[in-house]
Amino acid sequence: MIRPRAVMRRLPVTSALLAVILALSVATRTLWDPLIDRSLHTSLGYGLPAFESGSWWTLVAGAFFAVRPFQYVPIIVGLAVFGGFAEWRLGPRRYAVALGACQVAGVVVAAGILWVTRDHGYVWTTTLARARDAGPSAAFLGAAAAATVTVTPPWRGRARTLLVAYVVLFLIHMGALADLEHLLSVGLGLALGPFLVGRRPTLTRRQLTRRDFRLLASGFFVVAAAEVALRPFTTADGPFMVTLSPDARAQELSDPDLAFGVLQVVLWLWLARSLYKGRRRAWRWAVALLVVVLGVQVANYGWMVATGEPGLLAAGWEAVGNGVGLLVLVLGRYAFRNPSPRRARRTRGSLVAPADDDQREQATALLREEGTVNRLAWMTTWPENRWFTSPDRVGYVAYRVHAGVAVGLCDPVAADEEDRAALLVEFADRVHAQGLLPCLFTVSSEACLHARDLGWHSLQVAEEAVIELPTLDFVGKAWQDVRTALNQAGRLGIHLSLQPLAQMPRGLQMQVKAISSEWVEDKGLPEMGFTLGGVDEAMDPAVRVGLAVDGESTVHGVTSWMPIHDVGGAAVGWTLDVMRRLPGGFRYSMEFLIASACLSFRDEGCSVVSLSGAPLARSAANDDGLDRGTVDAFLDRLGQTLEPYYGFRSLLAFKAKFQPAHHPLYLVFPDEAALPRIGLALSRAYLPDAGVRDLVALARTGH
Repeated sequence: MIRPRAVMRRLPVTSALLAVILALSVATRTLWDPLIDRSLHTSLGYGLPAFESGSWWTLVAGAFFAVRPFQYVPIIVGLAVFGGFAEWRLGPRRYAVALGACQVAGVVVAAGILWVTRDHGYVWTTTLARARDAGPSAAFLGAAAAATVTVTPPWRGRARTLLVAYVVLFLIHMGALADLEHLLSVGLGLALGPFLVGRRPTLTRRQLTRRDFRLLASGFFVVAAAEVALRPFTTADGPFMVTLSPDARAQELSDPDLAFGVLQVVLWLWLARSLYKGRRRAWRWAVALLVVVLGVQVANYGWMVATGEPGLLAAGWEAVGNGVGLLVLVLGRYAFRNPSPRRARRTRGSLVAPADDDQREQATALLREEGTVNRLAWMTTWPENRWFTSPDRVGYVAYRVHAGVAVGLCDPVAADEEDRAALLVEFADRVHAQGLLPCLFTVSSEACLHARDLGWHSLQVAEEAVIELPTLDFVGKAWQDVRTALNQAGRLGIHLSLQPLAQMPRGLQMQVKAISSEWVEDKGLPEMGFTLGGVDEAMDPAVRVGLAVDGESTVHGVTSWMPIHDVGGAAVGWTLDVMRRLPGGFRYSMEFLIASACLSFRDEGCSVVSLSGAPLARSAANDDGLDRGTVDAFLDRLGQTLEPYYGFRSLLAFKAKFQPAHHPLYLVFPDEAALPRIGLALSRAYLPDAGVRDLVALARTGH
């Protein structure tokens, strides 16, 4: 819960400004009595008239008022949001400098421009030269622009794009004195930001990538949609509107067709979304549309020149804007080659095309021959996966596609670290090329570091428990529960049966399936998949299943073990997957099964056993030194929500009985803004069969 006192301590300048503005609005009655209708407006309003009369104090005094009462709402909200953000990022002192500099520069430079351009036949500047303004909006918008220097990419670019788009669009469509001041203060803030943090501003040139062209083309149509949405609010005093003839201006300002406007917004946003995904059909539609529109605009411009029709500035602006959009589409045409989703599923080699048994067999063979650093890698051979392979190196990345996200599973499989790093890069490039978002789930620290070298982000999402078999013994107080399980199993005549499930007698197979079905029904939600196997995965001949069987052939517990192929392909151990216990059966079934299996594996010459990772759970003591974002709180909350159903955190505590070493597993991804999509994709990967009722029931447990 946010406490006002804590906010005031963290944001003292913003809090003080809000208090002063509210107090003065009440004291002067401008909160309900418009300042513009009172003589006080002449004393407090800043602008060219005030400066020409020598009232320079209005630069400061006018910043604490609003021209009209309703304007206090955007001033208070804007100061709290934009100003609070800037102070949080810059600190009180640098924030105060940015506020003062941007307010003074925005207002004074605007007055200077109007002083130079008034009375030269341009109605817009002549009108603004007689206007007065009030309020701190130029200050907090400029300060927010300056504070973007402290934000990491890609958020920095997005924040700056939104700020610039806002001030430019409002200047074009509204054209008030405040809008001109906003544009100038934001420009100054962007230039001032680097100096505030102790470095010089730099402009770097680089080759535009496929992703850049998609973002530019998509952004063009988003801006076009915003312009349509702003059209009903366009005033007659804007910089382009004043250049039109009276008839043309009346036509532009007439009540727009709401249905046609909504249709335009929907069309532009559809084109923006499709171009962002690199769709070839959307590119063709966009190019054809802009060619037609630009042709009409050029012809109209020629007619206006020939007939002397006013409004060349407005017509030229629209034609130039559409020309830039068309140029981006033509220059970046290679970035828009993706077929529609339906066609992509039928295209061989597409990332969304279904995989076949041959691809799975190839992946399994590569894992056995090449190996990898991830001990959970056998799950990359499960049939629900798809497999990305490179023409230049031996190896693969297993992945699944959900919600427009290609979710890679475990580390890339390859013998050399260089090849694993290269596979990650090639996989990400291929995913981006097909308009999807890449990420890798449950990867080791090695892949995490490779991803960070690419500028990606990482979050710990699980913790793997690993037992080194050569040093394993059950001596000491810490192993008391394990020794108890082994001793009681011996007294009850329960023994370990460890072999592939497919080779076991049918009676034992039926018991295993019954125990698993009862376990799933008891949870009240569908069985989870993705990194959590079930009976189907346990039927793999390469997987060994451990059963706790008594003298009457009753199965009391089930575990399954996947092979571990280390770098180079050598089989060095086993990874725990399925854990099921017969309700009412032997209490220590799991302890007995894991301990007995570890002893058997050690006797066979294996060096390591992985108790797998508990999703959304980790030990409090682990500190990996890698970046940990605020979304950790979301993952912790999700883990708490799922705990009553799947017991991930209880499972982590249970595995601690075997004194394992803990190794973090990560989610790596290129863009923090995509975390909601990634979260949705992971939800669908884990619960592909969950319906709306299941998800509602799951959500209720979180409250």
